[in-house]
Amino acid sequence: MPSSSPAILPVSNSESQPQIPLSSFASHLFLSLRHAFSRRRPWPELLDRSAFSKPESLSEATLRIRKNYTYFRVNYFAIIALILAFSFFSNPSSLFLLIALLSSWIFLYLFRPSDQPLVLFGRLFRDSEILIGLVVFTACIIFLTSVGSVLVSSLTAGAAVVCAHGALRSPDDLFLDEQEVNSTGFLGLFAGAPSAAAATAPSGA
Repeated sequence: MPSSSPAILPVSNSESQPQIPLSSFASHLFLSLRHAFSRRRPWPELLDRSAFSKPESLSEATLRIRKNYTYFRVNYFAIIALILAFSFFSNPSSLFLLIALLSSWIFLYLFRPSDQPLVLFGRLFRDSEILIGLVVFTACIIFLTSVGSVLVSSLTAGAAVVCAHGALRSPDDLFLDEQEVNSTGFLGLFAGAPSAAAATAPSGA
C-alpha cells in the first residue's frame, strides 16, 4: 500500500501541462482575431447621425441596445479594446505590470513544457505550487497596484460608450441574418473562423 501512492503523482503532474506550442497558439489567435475583425460593420454606418434619436422609454432603449449590440458587436469590442489600449499606454507602469503578469502565466505555466520542471534557488516547484503562486501574484497585481483600477475604469468607460450609442442609435434600418442572431455572444465573434487558422497549429508543432 505505501508504494502505490507515490506512483500516481508524476502521472498527474505530467498531464497537467498543455502541449500546445506558443507559436501555433499565437498564429491561430492572430488569424481568429483577423477573421473576427473582418466581420465588423462599416464605421460610417455606426456613426450615421441621421439614425440617432432619443428613445421614448427605458424599455425601448434596452431593446435598441440589444439590437445594436447584435449588429455592431465587433465594432463595439474594437472600441472597448481601443479604450483599454489608450488607458494602459497612458499609464506605463500599469502596462509594464500587465505585461509582466501575462508573461508569467505564458512562460511559467500555460506553455512551459511538462518535461522542463521549474527550478528556482535549487528547489523544484510542482505545477500546483506554480499555479498557486501565479494566482497570488495575479491577485497582488490586480488589487494592490493601479492595474485593477485602470482595467475597471477603462471597461466602465467602454461599456458606457457602447450603451450610450446603442440606446441613441435607431436600429430600424439594420438587418441581421439568422446566423448573426444565433451568435451574439463573445465567442460568436470567432464563429466560422477560416479552417486555415486551425491548420496552422499542427504545422507549428
